[in-house]
Amino acid sequence: MPELLEVEAYRRAAEALVGSTITAVEAPDDWYLKGVDAATVSDALVGSRIEGVRRHGKLLLVDTDGPVLGLRFGMTGRLLVDGEAPIERLEYGSSRDEPAWDRFRLRVDDGRELVVRDPRRLGGVELDPDESRLGPDAATVDLRTFRRVLAGGHAPVKARLMDQSRLAGLGNLLVDEILWRAGVAPGRPVDSLDDDEIRRLHRALRRTLELLGRRGGSHRGDLGPERHPGGTCPRDGTPLERSSAGGRTGWWCPTHQR
Repeated sequence: MPELLEVEAYRRAAEALVGSTITAVEAPDDWYLKGVDAATVSDALVGSRIEGVRRHGKLLLVDTDGPVLGLRFGMTGRLLVDGEAPIERLEYGSSRDEPAWDRFRLRVDDGRELVVRDPRRLGGVELDPDESRLGPDAATVDLRTFRRVLAGGHAPVKARLMDQSRLAGLGNLLVDEILWRAGVAPGRPVDSLDDDEIRRLHRALRRTLELLGRRGGSHRGDLGPERHPGGTCPRDGTPLERSSAGGRTGWWCPTHQR
């Protein structure tokens, strides 16, 4: 699925359009538009100049001299720029590549285009999305802020790390890898973590994002190939356990994750 690392790759690809003027918008799927209709999106964006492209968590933001265009990718959404996709296939996406899955298209004055292709239609397009609803970005969160993210309540640590209002950008694959590397069980209540464990978890967050970013995506973790029944821990060979937290099923090692 597109997590922080995939959306960052989308951001880098979309930067090629900065400085261009939007000449056409196609939004054939009304379901994919959130709070607006196709005519409103087109009227708001056509004629606008693209001034920058940002990312906040899993949300891609295209800044124009008019409204901000917000793109969310759900579980299976990919971004294509001039027909090229920085991410060829997603972990939970289809192995097929159908233009019928194109939910949004934006053309600019030199003929280039940006397309959102999403088989399962779980993403969406917004104008001027409310960024205040998102927590700090996981790629840049410092230790002090990370402590505040984990403070309060009795939620499982995995659910808290996946709560986009608390910490933006992490999904199921990244959180399982981070917890595995930190040696923290996904079901541990956040109020049971001591300061050393929080520090270790923060280090694992930073190092995991750096490493998997170099490897090419959230699915490139060491735990990834073992995420199936019968899979074993890459560190100690223990059979992995499967559990749910935050509405998502994940895998973890009962031996070294405590």
